[in-house]
Amino acid sequence: WLRNERIIELHFFMKKFNSTVSNILSPLGWEDYELIDFGYGKKLERFGKYTFVRPDSQAMAEPIFSKKIWAKADGIFNSSNDKEKGSWKLSNKVPEFWDVNFNNIKIKTLPTPFRHLGFFPEQSVHWDWCRGLIQKRNKPKVLNLFGYSGIASLDAALSGAEVTHVDASKKAINLAFENRNRNNLEKLPIRFLVEDAVNFVKREIRRNNKYDGIILDPPKYGRGPNGEIWRIEEDLLNLMYLIKELLTENPLFLVLTSYAIRSSHISLYYLLESSLKFNYGKYSSGELGIEDSSNKKRVLSCANFARWQCE
Repeated sequence: WLRNERIIELHFFMKKFNSTVSNILSPLGWEDYELIDFGYGKKLERFGKYTFVRPDSQAMAEPIFSKKIWAKADGIFNSSNDKEKGSWKLSNKVPEFWDVNFNNIKIKTLPTPFRHLGFFPEQSVHWDWCRGLIQKRNKPKVLNLFGYSGIASLDAALSGAEVTHVDASKKAINLAFENRNRNNLEKLPIRFLVEDAVNFVKREIRRNNKYDGIILDPPKYGRGPNGEIWRIEEDLLNLMYLIKELLTENPLFLVLTSYAIRSSHISLYYLLESSLKFNYGKYSSGELGIEDSSNKKRVLSCANFARWQCE
């Protein structure tokens, strides 16, 4: 099930119970998305037939392509003082939204005030990985916590899982609904819930509800629907201890992704290992990256991850 990702670099760490692989995973097979170039703190990408320039702190190299190529972009994002929000300068030919396709799923794509375009292409390596594990079991139950626009949930449900999709943002849940409806997948077994992640997990523990697989992509900072505060450095470890109580006796997987710059994949690895404490299966960690389309095949680092799977 790693057929759509490239393992660019491998390092082996021998552990007491198993071996884990630290690697850089880069998605392959995208026709509707392309990282064209990056450098000088920006990246040039194609989403469908439209190209965009967005800031990226990891793009510290020198660009490969000329300024003329970059100047042809259909949209440019300019950051505001808080660096997270900003505004777009868009050409007239860019519509309000359009579809980008992945694995026969139409993804609603649109420029947002947070510089994102409705999904994170590098996450597709996790969608592929989860799909391969889900298909090994009959109707496993999967929890997608901090689920955002729902592509991981749709892919998991199409693969045979019963999915619970949780996000604290009503806008994110509405976008997930739109992605489901645009694909005519209303009958898929997915529960969409606007909930604070920590409060939801605590309630599920009290209800004795269990999951075979859990997908976690927590933000660095966030607020729940009732004003609950989330800070990844302070709250993630406690959440991981709770998460273990949600897993079935024979779980399939857990995947944790972090875009917080200071959380290295090694720190996520030990966080996952110390919270799960499973002496079986396989732990791994690494980076999600995207390979550009230049002849140098450079990789832009996007996020860190840690995963566990029951072999």
